Amino acid sequence: MVQDEPKGEIVASSDGSREKKPNVFARIALFIRQVFAELRKVVTPTRKELVKYTAVVLGFVVVMMAIVYGLDVLFAWTTQIVFGVPDGA
Repeated sequence: MVQDEPKGEIVASSDGSREKKPNVFARIALFIRQVFAELRKVVTPTRKELVKYTAVVLGFVVVMMAIVYGLDVLFAWTTQIVFGVPDGA
């Protein structure tokens, strides 16, 4: 096992040696500590960035909806040309 530099946590090394694993509760505690350490690294976007990201996502969704709608109309038109319109309609 190798000591992780920032907090001194024990992490698995890649040298292939088979040492005894910590018990399940120690592994869960290590996982929780690592989750909190990663969450401390998260940067919350500013309001301006959040508005920009939201606009980009909404714009992308609108463009994809237009593409799907266009393909739907194209396929419906092609189907009508190939198979014709039913007499009862």
